[in-house]
Amino acid sequence: MKRSQFLAFALAAVAGACARSPAPNAPNSNTTEKPVMKQRILIATTSHATKGSTGQPTGAYLPEIAHPYEVLAGAGFELELASVKGGEIPLDGVADADAASLAFLEQHRAELAASLPSDRVDAGRYAAIFYAGGHGAMWDLPDDAAFARVAREIYERGGVVAAVCHGPAALVNIRLSDGQYLVAGKAVSAFTNDEERAVKLDTVVPFLLADKLEERGAKHEPAPMWQEKVVVSERLVTGQNPQSAAGVARAMVQLLRGR
Repeated sequence: MKRSQFLAFALAAVAGACARSPAPNAPNSNTTEKPVMKQRILIATTSHATKGSTGQPTGAYLPEIAHPYEVLAGAGFELELASVKGGEIPLDGVADADAASLAFLEQHRAELAASLPSDRVDAGRYAAIFYAGGHGAMWDLPDDAAFARVAREIYERGGVVAAVCHGPAALVNIRLSDGQYLVAGKAVSAFTNDEERAVKLDTVVPFLLADKLEERGAKHEPAPMWQEKVVVSERLVTGQNPQSAAGVARAMVQLLRGR
């Protein structure tokens, strides 16, 4: 081979190799994830502030807002707060709250004082709704038609509905478009009859939550008192008590990420 022919061949080989090689530090299209828009989750709470006729204060249980919020925000979800009446959310469990809940309270006071009323919630903005517990939920969440509409619309378009402790009180009267109760035929977890008796409120609450869920066709799956229990049934996630709040949020993350 003549020298001129050899040089031409070598240059062509080098050029071909460069054309096949990615530029330095260039993203690999096979491994780089496409940008994903943040999904938004609604945290829904009671606006009821007293335990029946006892006069004792109640509301939404602070750790059942704070712990899920921490999990969901840490997973990259955008979160908004709403309550039945809107405005300031009455809180229970503040006096003996853990450090994480108190830090949440300090950081989010403005949001907790200016929650969106349920009748102004646009369900189309949210990939999921999470009902926080607290005994107040037993009085106003079951019959709040606005929150029921939001949950139905989210669920029927493939979103997630979740609740913890007394939060599942919001589920007992939700019907889907076909007239069936949302919980019918699904496994659920919620504050148990034994736990209600243990806190001596079984004769104060308007109904026993576990019993009412079963009346609606759900299969209630209790754990021993104060033990964590999370149940996932299709796209419904429920938890038994405050110990289950973070676990419910973790299960929501898995469902929303398609795992």
